[in-house]
Amino acid sequence: MDFGFSSAKRLKSGWQFDLVFRTGRRETGALVRLLFLTKAEGPALVGVTVGKKIAGAARRTRGRRVMRESFRRLLPWIKEGTWIVASLRENALGAKADEVYADMALSLKRRGLLKAEWPGVDWNVDCRDD
Repeated sequence: MDFGFSSAKRLKSGWQFDLVFRTGRRETGALVRLLFLTKAEGPALVGVTVGKKIAGAARRTRGRRVMRESFRRLLPWIKEGTWIVASLRENALGAKADEVYADMALSLKRRGLLKAEWPGVDWNVDCRDD
């Protein structure tokens, strides 16, 4: 399994985010709001946002870092051809990383965006027995 999070797996351009925001479907969890678009082909691409209205710069940066880590652990199981933008909700700013991961994973599962071989909500899924 490749648990890397290279730039090839991220939404980078403004038009990509705009397309997902304008035409994508929504799934709202307790901590994270997901907007997603299923395309016919191509790899799964993800992006993260934290609105300026909900916190100062330091807390927004932590929120983005936590969501990127959650996506890093989930990317091998997200179905191909899916573009996802995750937006952190205000009540998630103080949440632990594994709580954000679990909420994101369950929202993706509810919408059928995870592959069948997904092992379930397990924060230690990428740990190696070195």
